[in-house]
Amino acid sequence: MEAKEIMSVIEHERIVVILRGYGYEALENTVAAIRRGGIRCCEVTFDSLGKISDAQTAAHIERLGKAFPDMLIGAGTVLTEEQVELTHRAGGKFIISPDTNPDVIRKTKELGLVSIPGALTPSEIMLAHRSGADFVKLFPSGEMKPGYIKAVMAPLSHIKLMAVGGVDTSNIAEVLRMGVCGVGIATGIANKALVNAGKFDEITALAEQYVSAIAACREGV
Repeated sequence: MEAKEIMSVIEHERIVVILRGYGYEALENTVAAIRRGGIRCCEVTFDSLGKISDAQTAAHIERLGKAFPDMLIGAGTVLTEEQVELTHRAGGKFIISPDTNPDVIRKTKELGLVSIPGALTPSEIMLAHRSGADFVKLFPSGEMKPGYIKAVMAPLSHIKLMAVGGVDTSNIAEVLRMGVCGVGIATGIANKALVNAGKFDEITALAEQYVSAIAACREGV
C-alpha cells in the first residue's frame, strides 16, 4: 500500500487506537476487538523504558499485520531512525512520535511510510510540516484549554493535524469540528483493565461508540 493510500484511509477513518505495553496475545485480542467495532487503524508503541525490546515490538507489528491484513498497523513512540527501519522491515504502515525529530521524519519518508510526528506549539507544528510530515500529532492536546485547537488551526489550517490526549466520546465531535483530521485514543478504547480481564466485547463496544460519534460528525449531527 502506497503512502497516499495509507493517508487516505487515516483521513477517512479519523481515529487511531494507541496500544501500549501489551504482549502479543493481548495485542491480537485487542486488535480483533477494535476491528469488530469498526476501527481500522492502530499503533503499537515502542517502549521507551526498554521493558519490551524494540525487536519484540517490531515482531508484534509484523505478526499483527499478517493476522489482520485489512488493518493499518503502525508504530508509536518512535524516537529513533533505527525504530523507523525496524517498523519498515516489519511491514508497519505509519510512524507516530511524541516529538518532532527531522531525522526521524526524513527516514520515515525515505522508506515510504506515513509520518506523524508530535508537536504542540505553532513553531513545532511548522517545523514538523516543513520537515515533511504527512500529519502532525497535536500532543498533548488534552492539557490545553478547549479553544487551543481552534486557535492553532486558524493560521495553520493547511496542515493535517491529529489531536491526541483528552479526547473521548463526549467531546470527539467538537474536536473534529475544530478542523483536525483525526484523533488518537488510548485507554478510552484499549482500557488496560478490560484487556487484562479479557473483556474484549466491552472494548468492541467502546470502539463502536467512537465510530458512531465520528459517523454522526460526518453527517453533521
